[in-house]
Amino acid sequence: MSLTKEEFETLEDKACELRKLTVDTVKWASGGHIGGALSSVDILTLLYYKYMNIDVRNPEWEDRDRFVLSKGHIGVGYAPVLADKGFFDKEWLKTYNHTHSKLGMHLDKNKVPGLDASTGSLGHGLPIALGMALGARLQNKTFKVYCLLGDGECDEGSVWEAAMAASHYKAVNLITFIDRNKCMIDGPTEKVMKLEPFAEKWKAFGFDVIEADGHNMYELSGAVDKALNASEKPVAVICNTIKGCGVKQMENDFKYHYASIDEATAAQCKADIDAYHKNRKGA
Repeated sequence: MSLTKEEFETLEDKACELRKLTVDTVKWASGGHIGGALSSVDILTLLYYKYMNIDVRNPEWEDRDRFVLSKGHIGVGYAPVLADKGFFDKEWLKTYNHTHSKLGMHLDKNKVPGLDASTGSLGHGLPIALGMALGARLQNKTFKVYCLLGDGECDEGSVWEAAMAASHYKAVNLITFIDRNKCMIDGPTEKVMKLEPFAEKWKAFGFDVIEADGHNMYELSGAVDKALNASEKPVAVICNTIKGCGVKQMENDFKYHYASIDEATAAQCKADIDAYHKNRKGA
């Protein structure tokens, strides 16, 4: 079902709040993978505040929906979501990636409440998510498994092995999102390792493909609704996004794949984010 205007505005407000909390977390950590975190915020917001069936009071509830952050390096943007949902105190964010902190750069399921999988090396998340989805089937469970990949991560062969298996086993309870911001640590994805024709690759591996503006809550919601009704093929949602979305100096610049920011820069980032979201809500 489509979003109501009230839902849209609530989600936009939350995305704005989470973008600014991500900026603060990068500042407290003295650095982080901010570009890809900012490009993923809207996807995370929609899933965690609209669709996912979870219980904060019981993080290990066996019937909960699962989420696997395959692009695990953007924990600096995912930890604020889990904290804001109430899985742990927001004060933890001030220790992100500090020695002895429970919040490492790549989040650890054994230390972080609400986390369904530890992910580090790129290319592992989709195989893990597929295993969860097939496990649900074996146990006659109806929960959904959501997985978010980076586009640069799709250089990894393990992604395509998992995609082939997901199609073969008709894992329609697995919904795959790709953050297509077209940047990776070494430059534009199409210069480092050409991915296009990207949608056709996923189709060739047996997926139904939905392309959406990864910063448009209406389009993202429509894509999720279609994916939830899949009956024959697994669905891949290619989310066309902007690296560093919301912060002018970072947008579409692979140099902000990882960055450190000081107090003044953080303040400017948050001012940009406020202006960006004001325009989004008025669109």
